Amino acid sequence: MCQKVINVLAVASFAVSGAVVASGLYVYVNRTSIIDGIKSQALESVLGGVGTPSIGGDALPTGVNDLAPSAPQAAPNAPAAASL
Repeated sequence: MCQKVINVLAVASFAVSGAVVASGLYVYVNRTSIIDGIKSQALESVLGGVGTPSIGGDALPTGVNDLAPSAPQAAPNAPAAASL
């Protein structure tokens, strides 16, 4: 009975070790594509699509309409002329 338990544990250990080696080999073989994917995701998150053309046209607001006053502003009070 004890021998069967030890054999099951040995097979499970072999399977886990094989999975670790296989995943390490996969990462080693595909390291350049993984690095390029991470770089592009990082740049996309930092830049947020700035400078890239979008399908919808002008996706980013220019802020011009936000800066224009909605009503004409009154001129500040002119300083009173000093009497001589």
